[in-house]
Formats: sequence, structure tokens, C-alpha cells
Amino acid sequence: MLGDLAARALRLLPAEAAHRATLALLRRAAPLLSSAPPDEARLAVDALGLSFPNPVGLAAGFDKDAQVPDAMLKLGFGFVECGTITPKPQSGNSRPRLFRLQEDRAVINRMGFNNAGMEAAAARLQRRREHGGVVGINIGANKDNVDRIADYRRAFARLAPLASYVAVNVSSPNTPGLRNLQQRDELERLLGAIMDERARVVPAKPVLLKIAPDLEAASIDEIADVATAAGVQGIIATNTTVARPPGLRSAHAKEQGGLSGAPLFSRSTEVLRQLYRRAGGKLVLIGVGGVSAGADAYAKIRAGASLFQLYTALALQGPGLIPRIKRELLDLMARDGFANISDAIGADAHMYEAAT
Repeated sequence: MLGDLAARALRLLPAEAAHRATLALLRRAAPLLSSAPPDEARLAVDALGLSFPNPVGLAAGFDKDAQVPDAMLKLGFGFVECGTITPKPQSGNSRPRLFRLQEDRAVINRMGFNNAGMEAAAARLQRRREHGGVVGINIGANKDNVDRIADYRRAFARLAPLASYVAVNVSSPNTPGLRNLQQRDELERLLGAIMDERARVVPAKPVLLKIAPDLEAASIDEIADVATAAGVQGIIATNTTVARPPGLRSAHAKEQGGLSGAPLFSRSTEVLRQLYRRAGGKLVLIGVGGVSAGADAYAKIRAGASLFQLYTALALQGPGLIPRIKRELLDLMARDGFANISDAIGADAHMYEAAT
């Protein structure tokens, strides 16, 4: 197993080199890895028509090309999201493009959807289909394609049959103009095209939308309404932020790109709360942004998330984080008298309603 000691050694390398080395190690070690112990039934979640053994997900960005989803499931994740994957391969932005903000428990990236393209990912996903587990695919558009909606349609048609669910990423700050797809007219066109493709290729496949944290309240409500009307099953809240909260201490704090990790927690959770108030039980919400402990994950769930994802904290703390979060969740559930983690979803909704 790639343990916490190995993870600490890898953090001595530059950030992107450490990431590449981690993937290489996991590819080689995957056949030898033992699966994590079975999760307690209290952590199981049924959502999106899928059964999740626990609510802890790996966010997109770690395994861009679907190289190691089974290794990550063996480490104890309840589900893994691969990508972002575009129709054509692309190299992404120039390096350096990934920065650790150790003092702030954060990362800034401006990777730019670097990936080997949908055909390479499809071949890997096809080979692992018999392995089981919940493996979602996050799709995006190539930077140089003027017709971005066509790119999403192509990627969806190719990859959706091989995935447990598909996340439509319109919120990366590192592809110029991509976030404009969150505007009502553009979003209606995009989701209409995706849902048409879904009806043609895989009618029952869950579709989720991944949104940015840098949105006005009215835009968040509008996105929830458009997604619901389109028949989308869920929203992932949120991607990285282009904002720089006051108090960042790292020398890399002014680098361009998306900020993730602890400084994103409050804002991403507030977006989640608003989505839950607006959409209620109409959309399955996945909370992501700043989860580094069981208390963070529990706050996302009580704010309305059925599931949550992490990535930055894994890079900074190592794989021991996964079982630790699950233990802490069980303790918090016992403290509050919840028999199952699903009972805690939206438990704080009344507090938000009283405050508005």
C-alpha cells in the first residue's frame, strides 16, 4: 500500500512531479493492493440510483485519465471521479502550473484540462468494467474548439456507457471562457444537448453538473432551476475558486489559477447550503471543497450533501486520511443519534431557513 510514509516522501518533490510519481506507483501497486476493510453499513448511501459503500469520494483532478480508479477504491473511497476528460488529447497550460500552499493547507492549479483524450480513457474504462465499484467520469471541452457544446456531446456519447455517472464540468477557471457556460441561456443549451445524447445512448445514466464557487446568489438559484428543469440528477458544489481569501500566508498565494483546500471550505459549503434550500430533494448534491477531516465532511452532509469529495487534503495528508474521516463520521453520527449517515443529510436546513 502507498502509505503515509511514502506520501510524505513524495511531498519532497515538486507538486506536479509528485503527482506523476504517485500515479506511477499506484499503477504498479494496484494488483498487489488489498482492499480496505468493509465499511460499516451505517456509512452506506443510496443516491443517483447507485449504492455507495461510504460517502467519501475522490474528486476529479487526481486521476485525469482513469489510470488508477480501482487502486483508489481499494484505499477506501466509496466512489472515484476520473477526469476532466476532453474529446481530443491536450497538454494543458505551461509549467509550473501546480503549487502547494502548505501553510494554508491549500493548492493552486492552472493545469488546463491536461489529459490524453477520451479514446485513451475509454480503453482503460472498458478494461476495468468487471471490477465493479462506483467510478464517475468528469467531462470537458477542448480549449481550441469553438463549438464547446459539441465537445461535451462527443465526450458524453463515448464515455457515459463506461461510467457509473457523468459530471459535466463547466466551472474550471483554467480554460478561457468555460465558465460562461454557467449562464442561463448557454447552460440550457448545453444541458439540453447532454440530455438529448443521454436519451439516445444511455437513458438511465445519472448526469451531474459541476459548478464554481464564484457565483452570485441569484446565479446559484438560476443554475439549480435550469438543472432541475433539464432533468439533471445532481450538482457537484464546488470547483476551485479564483478568489483569494484574506489571510493566505504562502509565497504562492498570488499565483493564477484555482485555489482548493481549506480556504475554500466556507464558500463551497455556503453554495451547497443555498443549493439545498433551492432544490430540496430534487437534486442530489455532492459537496467538495476543503474537506480535510470528519467534521468538515459532516458539515457538508448536514448542509445538504448526500456525498462529498476530496483531493487537496489527500495530497497534503496521505491515504490515512480516508479511514480517519470515516471513523470520525461514525463518532459524529453516534454523538447526534443518527442511525445512518443519510439521516444527517440537510439536518441543518432549518438553521439556514431561519437565517434568511
